[in-house]
Amino acid sequence: MKRLWSPWRSLYIQSFNTPGRKAGGKSLFVRAATAKNDDRHLIVWRGKHCFVIMNRFPYNSGHLMVVPYRATSRVEDLTGEEMHEIMETSQRAFRALRKLMNPDGFNFGANIGRAAGAGIDNHIHFHIVPRWNGDTNFMPLLADVKVVSEDTVKTMKKLRKFF
Repeated sequence: MKRLWSPWRSLYIQSFNTPGRKAGGKSLFVRAATAKNDDRHLIVWRGKHCFVIMNRFPYNSGHLMVVPYRATSRVEDLTGEEMHEIMETSQRAFRALRKLMNPDGFNFGANIGRAAGAGIDNHIHFHIVPRWNGDTNFMPLLADVKVVSEDTVKTMKKLRKFF
């Protein structure tokens, strides 16, 4: 088995070691959703039960997350209405990313629980990562650098037009 080393990921995980990340505190997503500053928190779109936010440490350009407003760590705790809107919002995100970025494919899913790789394990969220043929590169392995081709704030502002 080959393993890819991704040292930048540790910065992402460490960024959640804040007072709001501790048990009983508000999740990063709750804090972002209630801050009333969508630009600062990279919120692209808001619905009734969920919102779309850019990943501050993206795996690729255009990396979005669909997040329910209600914090829960378990898929089975989401209501039917929440799940319905999350899936409709995910479809909306796929359409927006296709129109704006024309990716060849997507990674879509959730890491549920710390053992499964969730950086924020107290608030479920769904990742949508646009992918292009040949988008993997040698930079993270050899130069400790992740190449993201466009500024996240610029991508967020472009995406809003498609939502």
